[in-house]
Amino acid sequence: MKWLRITGYTLLALALLAAVALGVALWIYRDIPAAKLEARYATEASRFIHIDGVRIHYRDEGSGPPILLLHANFSNLLGWDSFAEVLKKEHRVLRFDLPAFGLTGPDPSGDYSNARTVRLTERFADAMNLRRFSIAGTSLGGGIALRYAAKHPDRIDKLILLNPGLLEGRAMARAGTRLPDSANILKYITPRALAAYMLRSRAGDPGRITEEHVSRWHDLWLRAGNRGAILDRLRAYDSADVAEIVAQVRVPVLILWGEANPQTPLEQAAELQAMLTAAPEVRQITYPGVGHPALEEAGALIAQDVLTHLGGRLPAP
Repeated sequence: MKWLRITGYTLLALALLAAVALGVALWIYRDIPAAKLEARYATEASRFIHIDGVRIHYRDEGSGPPILLLHANFSNLLGWDSFAEVLKKEHRVLRFDLPAFGLTGPDPSGDYSNARTVRLTERFADAMNLRRFSIAGTSLGGGIALRYAAKHPDRIDKLILLNPGLLEGRAMARAGTRLPDSANILKYITPRALAAYMLRSRAGDPGRITEEHVSRWHDLWLRAGNRGAILDRLRAYDSADVAEIVAQVRVPVLILWGEANPQTPLEQAAELQAMLTAAPEVRQITYPGVGHPALEEAGALIAQDVLTHLGGRLPAP
């Protein structure tokens, strides 16, 4: 019986250690209050506006023809910093944190569908008095930008898509891929190493991803309510109708793609271009050595091509 007592003590000790480790992990990765992150990441250019129940964080900088920027999944408006710095020399540059991300935080409605996100984009554009403007999106933001442009061709000058996740999402929808329930642990334990892995594993050159990039992603994931909202958005995402939506686009399109993109491979750029049958003009520029987080890797370089494009001068192919 002695060995049973020893085994019982061992199991009890292991259980206590596991409980302590879990408690420490929950403490380390606890939510960060919104006010604390606003003090850290909001700047003089930051503004907040209530739209349909959502307190949206945005920036409105520069002057000239307006362009609205929509960021990627897991990211936030700060990802556009180097890009916006170039564009705002000649344009009014607007960008906002989509619900579930950045300083905007969760949508109280709990609705993270494409339709809801497009509606919020519509109402944001109206609130900013954007009558006619260009719209650019990367990854998730590319899909929202494309849906907005398809719905409102009368308001869009040019549509700019940077590494959009449109076709990747379509493939996932066809395969019936869904986020497993086990992913819910990320609401409570979200290591910084996960942000580093997601950024660097998808980059063409991981060395271009700085510690600041990683910290920014991770900090803003931990904004109170964001982690659960991000999981809800991932589960709500559906791009099974992407072919139908793409065929409705009737505005000039500029497609920008990282050639070293492991998440949305380069061949998808040609496929997307072929699907844009109703667009009056489609141009494509690719970037050697650049991966999926293209803004973090080469935001200023890409912005120069966009600046040329918006000025009516087509970038060199």
